[in-house]
Amino acid sequence: MEFIYEVEGGNFTKAGNASSAVKKTLKQLNVNPKIVKRIVVALYEAEVNVVAHAYKGVITVNITPEHINILLDDEGPGIPDIDLAMKEGFSTASSKVREMGFGAGMGLPNIKKNVDDLNVSSIVDKGTKVEMKTYL
Repeated sequence: MEFIYEVEGGNFTKAGNASSAVKKTLKQLNVNPKIVKRIVVALYEAEVNVVAHAYKGVITVNITPEHINILLDDEGPGIPDIDLAMKEGFSTASSKVREMGFGAGMGLPNIKKNVDDLNVSSIVDKGTKVEMKTYL
């Protein structure tokens, strides 16, 4: 089962739409609620990162009986130092984003805590790919 969601950079009113839709689907599939929570937290964090930092992005969610794969592929400034971005509290969010209550530097660390496998790749001035896998 595959689902595709488009994310518009800067549109905080729609931030979380994809994670809400995935949550609904996983509940309908009777996925363990603890796993649903982990996936939704990770996806929401990743989705907000696209909204806060990129121009646009695409989320692809693949659900199999064994695992859930999520790929976020965005067009944006990219991440110059992924290791640094993985540290709790590190943020490149603008003051505008911080004023809205986002940009605390917990996005990537929270994603890592809530998925089984995480791969982040990025090209400066092109964009970032975040690949997440959670086993069912």
